[in-house]
Amino acid sequence: MLKNDRYTYRVTWSEEDQEYAGLCVEFTSLSWLDENPEAALAGIRGVVADVVKDMKTNGETPPEPLSSKRFSGKFMVRIPPELHRKLAIEAQEEGISLNRLASDKLRRQDA
Repeated sequence: MLKNDRYTYRVTWSEEDQEYAGLCVEFTSLSWLDENPEAALAGIRGVVADVVKDMKTNGETPPEPLSSKRFSGKFMVRIPPELHRKLAIEAQEEGISLNRLASDKLRRQDA
């Protein structure tokens, strides 16, 4: 296993495989299947450790863990002009900025 492993892992049920799938967000092409969720997590962590070791041996730089990245809070989204108009009208009617409206809508989706 990696010392100070800070990668982002998830275990989910795979209906297709009828097993738990261990996944790593930073290594989207890797997975580990197991009938036990704890074993699926241990399996994917082991695979990631092997891949990171191999990358370092070959002079490659492993991806930065999401937990280490800094996020500005800004990102640009392209939407159809009709939706832009609709959202701008809604924001104006509510007396808030378009940014605030979009942020509120995204926050509600996360809840």
